[in-house]
Amino acid sequence: MEPTAARGSLAGLLGIWGVTRAALLLCVLKVVVFPGPDVTSDVSVIYRGWYDVLVTGTFPQDDVTWQYPPAAALAVLSPAVLPFLEYATAFFVLALVADAAALALLLRGARGTGRSRRGAWLWVAAVPLLGPTVYARYDVMVTGVAVAALLAAGRHPRLAGALMAFGALLKVWPALLLLGVRRRVAWVSAAVTGVAVAGLFAVLMPGAFAFLGFQRDRGTEVESLGSLVFHVARHHGWDGEVLLNYGSVEFLGPYVSWVSTGALFLTGAALAWLVLWRLLATRFAPHTAADAAFTAVLLFTVTSRVISPQYMVWLVGTAAVCLCFRESRMGRPAALVLAACPATMLEFPVWFGHVVASDALGITLLTIRNGLLVAASLLAARALWRATVPARREIPSAAGPSWAERTTVPS
Repeated sequence: MEPTAARGSLAGLLGIWGVTRAALLLCVLKVVVFPGPDVTSDVSVIYRGWYDVLVTGTFPQDDVTWQYPPAAALAVLSPAVLPFLEYATAFFVLALVADAAALALLLRGARGTGRSRRGAWLWVAAVPLLGPTVYARYDVMVTGVAVAALLAAGRHPRLAGALMAFGALLKVWPALLLLGVRRRVAWVSAAVTGVAVAGLFAVLMPGAFAFLGFQRDRGTEVESLGSLVFHVARHHGWDGEVLLNYGSVEFLGPYVSWVSTGALFLTGAALAWLVLWRLLATRFAPHTAADAAFTAVLLFTVTSRVISPQYMVWLVGTAAVCLCFRESRMGRPAALVLAACPATMLEFPVWFGHVVASDALGITLLTIRNGLLVAASLLAARALWRATVPARREIPSAAGPSWAERTTVPS
């Protein structure tokens, strides 16, 4: 009965994936018109414009909307592998392939003692709740690399390190995955891969690191946590404005720089906490690397000056890897991220006009979505600390047993 039930569960999971992904594909191909602004223009206009520059052997050095590390060029150029399709259509098909690959990895990661298909179910359920934006950005491709890296961390640390470094050169944030990895060989592999790939791009393609200056000059995006200050302030006489700036819709005006600086400070504080955790943590279990990665990505997303809808794909992917392990402490934070997915789809693209207008509906949606992410961050950080850092009474005194003799068991 159990094998039959397992096969039935798998068939149901794959069936739901097929139906929901067909719906997403119909939306990005505009067979079905999704409410709100057209989310596919980033691919058909912006990505396509970058493609035309990249094929000449250089990066778009004069385009401030290019804010990605050098390996992102591979994602933008990837539709060339399907030359028989129009650029945007090819990109959407490849996004679907990346989605399928992530699911296959999660199902493989669910095999064995102490493993679970909860992660695969989370991925299947959460991605469509984000709407067609998922297939209209290259983040699903980056997340696939991150999922592969985290699942490889236990048995294949060299591969994991290389994938984490490659992911960081695609979109920076996968560098956070290294925080929970203990094996030195993974760090060495990441360093070698990062230097080699970055050096190759620097030598072969001019402007590989122009993105660093463009990222530095970004402001406070209208969906970020800090933006709530200005959404409310607009109702009390604040005379700033909302404009398309550096490739995103941002607040511009008095005190914006203060809030942006505050966000950077919070990001620095999050990094300091993660470093402190890494120094004090002593109890590492097979799921700790995934739990630490999910927590780190949550903290950096919440404190960022920008929380674009596609950032949610990162959180869903890392949370799904956590749930592949039955002993992971990230069940409640993952549930909060899942709840934040439909709220994200409603604020963009469905009712993005209300967000830009800072009306009651827009502010409510952002408060709900960002509140869920803040709660998930705090719960994840608390769970990670409690599971890995010994309480004071566990730390040996000078007269007590030695550090090596202290007994702590993996949680």
